[in-house]
Amino acid sequence: MSEHLLMPMGGKRVRIFPGPAGSPVVYLNDPMDRGIKIHTLLKEENCPPHTLVEISGLNWDDDMTPWYCPALTKGDTPCAGKADAYLSWMIQRLIPAVEKHLEDPNGRILTGYSLAGLFAVYALYRTDVFRCVGSMSGSLWYPDFLEYTRTHTMVRRPDCIYFSLGDKEKNSAVELLQSVQDRTEAVYEDCRGAGIPTIFELNPGNHYQFSDQRTARGIVWILRQERTEDAYESK
Repeated sequence: MSEHLLMPMGGKRVRIFPGPAGSPVVYLNDPMDRGIKIHTLLKEENCPPHTLVEISGLNWDDDMTPWYCPALTKGDTPCAGKADAYLSWMIQRLIPAVEKHLEDPNGRILTGYSLAGLFAVYALYRTDVFRCVGSMSGSLWYPDFLEYTRTHTMVRRPDCIYFSLGDKEKNSAVELLQSVQDRTEAVYEDCRGAGIPTIFELNPGNHYQFSDQRTARGIVWILRQERTEDAYESK
């Protein structure tokens, strides 16, 4: 197989960067088709073995959101809240199509930046197919999402969760977005209080800065936790 396989599916673009047999599969929902850049950064960071699967060409405001949200600013579009339908597509079509190309895939990790970070956390409450989650600069400001996490139970207790934000994200001109750090920290503290291995990192910059590096950083952290856990279990 070449370094990566490009596979069109349902109007979306799927890039598979295969790792060695028996390695975990990292699913990255990404609106900007940055798979090659993220893959390069992960190699530069000596990331533990894995397969990276990047999905782009998404209907971003709809596929990544759990329920309807009005437009935040004049000229913006509302979010339709079609995350459940997209998650069903991932489970029923995407994952089987991807993993038939892999040799002995060992567990799935769901990651994403911005709304895809919101989607990754939401997925924990809807399915048990992902064992770890990375929410990088996740949109946990989303209306009623904190309340949702506190009134619903995760389908599967994850092995670990990674949260991050830029330290200037809370300085948004949009009032709702100003709550992002408080709400992210609240979800993080709830997860930590439940005994889930987790971390919350503040990175320099606003929401739009260093997204490639932040995404790679979260994936590396998760995979290093996975490697530590595997080593522990093998003793």
